[in-house]
Amino acid sequence: MTDALPDAAWPQDRPWRVLVAGAGALGCTLATRLACAGHPVSVLARGHTVTALRAEGLRLDDLDGHWATPVTVLTQVGPADTPDLLLLCAKSQDLPALAAQVAPAIGPRTLVLPIVNGVPFWYFHRQGGRFDGRAVEAVDPAGGLAATLPLDQVIGAVVFITAELRAPGHAEARNPHLLMLGEPAGGLSPRLQALCEVLSAAGLGARPVPQLRDKLWTKLIANLTSNPLSVVTGATLQTIYSDPVLLQTVRAVMHEAMLVAAAHGARLEIDPTEFLRLGAGMGAVRTSMLQDFERGRPLELAAIGDAVVELAGLYALPMDATRTLLDQTRWHAQRRTSPPRLRAA
Repeated sequence: MTDALPDAAWPQDRPWRVLVAGAGALGCTLATRLACAGHPVSVLARGHTVTALRAEGLRLDDLDGHWATPVTVLTQVGPADTPDLLLLCAKSQDLPALAAQVAPAIGPRTLVLPIVNGVPFWYFHRQGGRFDGRAVEAVDPAGGLAATLPLDQVIGAVVFITAELRAPGHAEARNPHLLMLGEPAGGLSPRLQALCEVLSAAGLGARPVPQLRDKLWTKLIANLTSNPLSVVTGATLQTIYSDPVLLQTVRAVMHEAMLVAAAHGARLEIDPTEFLRLGAGMGAVRTSMLQDFERGRPLELAAIGDAVVELAGLYALPMDATRTLLDQTRWHAQRRTSPPRLRAA
C-alpha cells in the first residue's frame, strides 16, 4: 500500500488540530479526552448543544474519573477550520449530510476518521477482488459519500466504547475505551500508527490493525445480534446474551452473519460460547439503538442490518432469521411513531 499523504501529514512535534463533527455521546467522549490531553479541539454542534458547550464546556465521566474542559464550538466550518484529524461522529443515516457540511474544512493532509456503527461506506474501498470499489447501497446510495469524502484520507475504525449522554455536552462511558483502527487497503502505515499513538496517549486505547475488516465483522455481529433485539424486547446486553428464550434468536442471527463474514473473506476469531459470555458480561447496558428508540429518534437499521443483508445477497446467502428480526424492529418503530387508531364503540 502507498500512503496517500506524505510524512508531513501528521504532526510529530506539536499537538494535533482536531475537529469533532457531532456532539453525541461518542463525539463528546473522544473530544473530551483529546482536549484534556492538550490537543486543540473544535466541536461542530447544533441546537441546545451549542449553548451548553459554550457555557459549560465538555464533560465526561469514565473509569478514570471526571473530566471537564472548555472547547471551541463551531456551527459551520470552512477552509480556516482545516484540522489534522477529522472525527465524524454521527449515526450512519446522518453521515451524508454531515459529510457535506464538513467537506469545506477537509484539507489535502486531513486524516478522516468516521466513528460509525455497522457496515461502513468505505467497506469495498481498496479491498481488492471482484467487489473492489463497489458502493454499499444501504449506507451510501449511488456512492454519494465516496464522492464527498477523500477516500484515500480515510482511516477505518471499529469502536468498542459504550457511552451515553447525560446532558448536552456531558457524556458517561463506564467501560474501557477501545478503538481498532486500520487502513482500508490493509497494512500498518506510518500515519495509522501515528494516529493510534495520539489517541492512546489521550486514554482512548487505539490499536492499529493490519486487516481491519476481520475485527469489523466481530463488531458487526455484536451489533446485529443485540441492537435490533433490544428494541423488540427492551432488554439490556446482559439479558439479551443470557436469557434462554432470547438466545434462540441471538444464535440464529449470529450464525447467519458469521457465514456472510466468511463468504467475504473475513478471518473471525469468534468462539460463539465465549462471544455470548462476553456479551452478558457487559452488564445492564442499554444499546445505542434502544436509547434512540426510547427517545423517538431514527434507528440505524440500514447500517447495522440492511447492509449485512445486502452483503449476503452478493453471495445469494439466506438471512431468514435476520430479516425477521429487522422486520420486527421496524414494526416496533412504526408503532412508536404511529399510535394505533381507536375503534368507535
